[in-house]
Amino acid sequence: MATHREALQRIISTLANKNDEIQNFIDTLNHTLKGVQDNSSNILSELDEEFDSLYSILDEMKERMVSSIKQEQARKSQELQSQLSQCNNALENSEELLEFATRSLDIKEPEEFSKAARQIKDRVTMASAFRLSLKPKVSDNMTHLMVDFSRERQMLQTLKFLPVPKAPEIDPVECLVADNSVTVAWRMPEEDNKIDHFTLEYRKTNFDGLPRVKDERCWEIIDNIKGTEYTLSGLKFDAKYMNFRVRACNKAVAGEYSDPVTLETKALNFNLDNSSSHLNLKVEDTCVEWDPTGGKGQETKSKGKENKGRSISRSHCSSPYKRSGTPSPKRTSVGSRPPAVRGSRDRFTGESYTVLGDTAIENGQHYWEVKAQKDCKSYSVGVAYKTLGKFDQLGKTNTSWCIHVNNWLQNTFAAKHNNKVKALDVTVPEKIGVFCDFDGGQLSFYDANSKQLLYSFKTKFTQPVLPGFMVWCGGLSLNTGMQVPSAIRTLQKSENGMTGSSSSLN
Repeated sequence: MATHREALQRIISTLANKNDEIQNFIDTLNHTLKGVQDNSSNILSELDEEFDSLYSILDEMKERMVSSIKQEQARKSQELQSQLSQCNNALENSEELLEFATRSLDIKEPEEFSKAARQIKDRVTMASAFRLSLKPKVSDNMTHLMVDFSRERQMLQTLKFLPVPKAPEIDPVECLVADNSVTVAWRMPEEDNKIDHFTLEYRKTNFDGLPRVKDERCWEIIDNIKGTEYTLSGLKFDAKYMNFRVRACNKAVAGEYSDPVTLETKALNFNLDNSSSHLNLKVEDTCVEWDPTGGKGQETKSKGKENKGRSISRSHCSSPYKRSGTPSPKRTSVGSRPPAVRGSRDRFTGESYTVLGDTAIENGQHYWEVKAQKDCKSYSVGVAYKTLGKFDQLGKTNTSWCIHVNNWLQNTFAAKHNNKVKALDVTVPEKIGVFCDFDGGQLSFYDANSKQLLYSFKTKFTQPVLPGFMVWCGGLSLNTGMQVPSAIRTLQKSENGMTGSSSSLN
């Protein structure tokens, strides 16, 4: 019966996953169909604009050419009209002179005839008819303004759509995810010397497989990439996967996108649990700061109900580690526990100025970084079981491991577990990297910048652990969503047997 039930559960799970996959494909098809319609309308509009631009250029050229022909016609007509007018005047004068000369032949008196002959001679000498050029100043030839657009017509007949680059191919084997960076590599299916650059698009997602049309995140764009690979650096891996796609662009147009590729970018992401933090801590998602006046009335009320007559007197900056010989009060039983101010568990109280992460580590290797404010008097960084008591301080029980920095009265830097202390003879770094190998039973602390090992606990975790932090008179800020750095992975191979790991605290 149980076997059949398990088999049916697997079938149901498989069907649900397949239905989800088909629905995502339907969404993709609908999105693509809408894209075809929208893009076709845009392309048709652009085509109209291009042809209208051509028509406009041809109309302007025709107007200029027509104007040139008409100007040439007017110039030649004016020249010929002027020449024609001069000729008509000359002809009229010449005919009048001819008639006068003909009449003069009939004069009988010699003296009068001689006088007429002299007049005729003088008039002939001055006659415009003998000064005219009888060659037209311009010809009727207009061939210099003729056109032949046969070559241009052939060019117009060769008009075609732009050559579009083919879609690149992303090679997942050549892609690399390491140190919160992603290197994406691709190639062209065939050589294309017209490609000017590539455009890479990426987005974060929590879904494996093909990108979802209805994914909640938008594509980010990296443009003008000249090579066939690109590295995105300094990423926060706050999603399980990242989708990538790339397309080639020539001087005129961008080609099709490559088939999308999904790469795993899993890392530990957590915030600080404000619901159970000490009331004297001001907690935001990845920041915690000491607040000596925080929740004073609620804390006093809660203490009064639990321990009547017992009072704890301290100044605003009374170190929780000042009276290290005084044991912390034992946690009260579940039956007598006062109600928490907020959240599903009791708040840390007393001198346990503690806040835990909101995500438990149950397996695998994880890494995060912590930076303290410059004036922070005292702080601890480590991990703890969920069962850490509300009065318990990090490192003072067998359920927590930490390194502790104290800048109050005297400077100390130490590893702590089960109320045992190991002084560390190294400089406190600006930023501390925490590496937790749950399955390997290792908790290591590093200088986050140089990756120098500060200290390493060897143990066997029997319960899920939570990142833990103590802060007094100062503040801490966290970086999460980080992969285990390659340098630390390499160091892990050679750390076994190093003197930095101490079994005396375990």
